Amino acid sequence: MDTEQKVAVITGASQGIGAALVKAYRDQNYRVVATARSIEPTNDPDVLSIAGDIADRKTAERTIFDGVARFGRIDTLVNNAGIFIGKPFTQYSEADFAAICGVNTAGFFHMTQLAIVEMEKRGSGHVVQITTTLVDHALSGVPSVLASLTKGGLNAATKSLAIEYAKRGIRVNAVALGDIKTPMHPVKIHKVLDALHPMGHMGEISDVVDAVLYLESAHFVTGEILHVDGGRSAGH
Repeated sequence: MDTEQKVAVITGASQGIGAALVKAYRDQNYRVVATARSIEPTNDPDVLSIAGDIADRKTAERTIFDGVARFGRIDTLVNNAGIFIGKPFTQYSEADFAAICGVNTAGFFHMTQLAIVEMEKRGSGHVVQITTTLVDHALSGVPSVLASLTKGGLNAATKSLAIEYAKRGIRVNAVALGDIKTPMHPVKIHKVLDALHPMGHMGEISDVVDAVLYLESAHFVTGEILHVDGGRSAGH
């Protein structure tokens, strides 16, 4: 039985959902490698903070390689970092396209590729993507083609990777979110966002953490897109 402390890598870890996931995994006695564009060092010897742009492969290299050098292993990767740019399709600029693809797609590719290399060495591991329910249930009032393009790609990649690595001990899942109460959503629009969900309210950060921790402990679950969206993906 493996009694060593496990290690989780969390991207987008400086605030909101990412910061809550860092705390949650520490509460589960994981060591954590936390990365974000701007993240402060920590006094916790079991948390390694790595500042960098997730779209740059060098950030992934420092995150994974320094994490292994410090803690000796990588067991879990949560691809939480992401950006949303809501515009009518014809108003997106090349800069918008580059930014959202860089963070949502390239960041996932670089980090996941390097993390899985380390997981393969142990014959076990878990990768989780944070995506959006807009992929399954588009809203006329929320133009979101680039979110659907990138996060929908992550949903598809989740299933593909789950099958590719199923016999190698590595599970791959995703959590598709509705609107969650984070700094991304000003309080003044919460009532509008509440109404988008059949349950009548937005989700809490704790709802996302609970979903990720469920998947972490669900050893017979892989290739799952777990909707944490107040029923939005089911319909209205």
